[in-house]
Amino acid sequence: MNRIIVDYKKLTPEILDLLVKKFPDGYGIRDIIKFTNHKGKYIEAVEVSTNDAIYLVKISDELVDSMESHEEEEILPPEIVEDIKIDDVDLEIDL
Repeated sequence: MNRIIVDYKKLTPEILDLLVKKFPDGYGIRDIIKFTNHKGKYIEAVEVSTNDAIYLVKISDELVDSMESHEEEEILPPEIVEDIKIDDVDLEIDL
């Protein structure tokens, strides 16, 4: 199985869905994987997996914001907007 390091900027909606489902209340210290990449750079990431690959998603403030925004989008019901016709006569107010 391939391990793929993903930055939040290249996060697909599918991977974001996996993150939100795996960490509905956010991730904690025990969920963070720490390692040094092939360039010698220190990386902190969280792991989600599919049948094909294991994704190591780099941790950043932007990742947290993306997860929170994505979660809010899933929770909010769609707006129902109906066309309403209003006559000018109905708008008159007696003072």
